Amino acid sequence: MKRLCLTTICALLATTALADETPAGMPEVEKIRFCERVRDHAIQTLYNRDRGSPIKLYAEDGSNGPRIVNVIIRHIYAEPKITTPQDAETYGRQTCYQMMGIAGAE
Repeated sequence: MKRLCLTTICALLATTALADETPAGMPEVEKIRFCERVRDHAIQTLYNRDRGSPIKLYAEDGSNGPRIVNVIIRHIYAEPKITTPQDAETYGRQTCYQMMGIAGAE
């Protein structure tokens, strides 16, 4: 009886541990929400570039967030073809989706 209970508990714990996490460690919904916030950074970067402000990068700590945002900021400052907030928004969101491994999010 103890063996059956222990086996059942272990099976339940293993199932919930595997079901909650994606291989990258972040659920898809959180990745999509993160990319929506990154989109806002892209639009702000376009405004900063158009005002002539110097480039402001985030300190990278090894996580995906600052690395992705810095890639987007550098590209927006370097690419003169990004001229509208919609261009910056689209570029920021698509780049984030690609770097986070989100397939078919749009």
